[in-house]
Amino acid sequence: MLVAVNILGVIVYLAIAFLFSKNKKKINWKSTAIVLVLNLILAWFFTSFSIGQDIVKGAADGFNWLVQVAYQGIVFALPNWVTPQFGGTAKSMNFITSSLLPILLVVPMFDILTYIGILPWIIKWVGRGLSFITGQPKFESFFSVEMMFLGNTEALAVSQLQLKSMRKERNLTLAMMSMSCITASILGAYTQMVPGQFVLTAVPINILNAIIVTNMLNPVEVTPEEDTIAKIGGSNTAAAEEGAVEDDGKREPFFSFLGDSILGAGRLILIIAANVIAFVALAALIDKLLGLVYPWLSLEHILGIIMFPFAWLMGLNVNDAFGFAQYMGTKLVTNEFVVMGKISSTINTNAFSPHYRAILTVFLTSFANFSTTGMIIGCFKGIVDRENNELISKNVGYMLLSGILVSLLSAGIVGLFVW
Repeated sequence: MLVAVNILGVIVYLAIAFLFSKNKKKINWKSTAIVLVLNLILAWFFTSFSIGQDIVKGAADGFNWLVQVAYQGIVFALPNWVTPQFGGTAKSMNFITSSLLPILLVVPMFDILTYIGILPWIIKWVGRGLSFITGQPKFESFFSVEMMFLGNTEALAVSQLQLKSMRKERNLTLAMMSMSCITASILGAYTQMVPGQFVLTAVPINILNAIIVTNMLNPVEVTPEEDTIAKIGGSNTAAAEEGAVEDDGKREPFFSFLGDSILGAGRLILIIAANVIAFVALAALIDKLLGLVYPWLSLEHILGIIMFPFAWLMGLNVNDAFGFAQYMGTKLVTNEFVVMGKISSTINTNAFSPHYRAILTVFLTSFANFSTTGMIIGCFKGIVDRENNELISKNVGYMLLSGILVSLLSAGIVGLFVW
């Protein structure tokens, strides 16, 4: 009976994406069906075979190594911001250090790869392969893999040349997809608090579901002429706007280009930090105001009640569904770390069934929450023009809906194979 409810839940989540679609007639149903089948196969593979988990972990370790290298530069300037594990003296690292300052290495490194032509070549062929399988445009296909480990702000930042060359509707798709990623540097922290098997399973499953959900919520037709990869020194106007091409058509000298890249990364960090602080503070203000009406009232509890039917559709009994919904509400208002901290001491005990343990871990493994919208909006403000920014800012609701639906779908699909 609960398995049937779980299956019904997956169908309901897809139906909601269809219901809120911006253009139902343009949904690519063939692509959606292909990615959904691929998703089911991967969920079965990752929950049943250790080799699948090893593949994901190996890729994550590579990106995590890159972030650790970034900490060496941070330690030189700000040793008291970095923990002894990475050579600093801090007792713990704050959000700026762990999530934003590594951008100062990641962005210039990827810009260098773009400058010498390696990254556009990788995007072209990886994107072409994924596009062939999924039926999605080349860059959107590559971006889905890129953000699997880099995280939303990092993936957007290293793709800024491409973002400047694309239509605003395609940029909105990327903003919606960015709600469902994570950063490789915190995978290790996740696996210390909740079952690592399901954390690593959630990473690729989230990406495939991001393709499905954005394809349904914001279907965009991309012509062959548009389906290209931006590169420095080409005819693309974005390259000139980026400062990578001089007036005479020649490429900007390397070290001048690198300096601009580093300064751009620093500016991006400030914009993202400002938006995150503001969004979190505004959510706290709403909670305080609600508390004046009734002490029990808060955004977390309100969202917990709203999310109850969707939690039940995961294949849970009523009591378990109510507790699950409260965790969902807390995660959306705060972040996944808050919930993981609450359950870390009990999630691997008999207090949680295998099914509950799997779906809760998968649901938590993403950045889908209110503050992430601030990060993404801040990131786009530092990259694209005003027209693009206005479209993304007007669709904050769609960004949240996309992130929630992806988390629900991922948890529901993985839950089908774990009981």
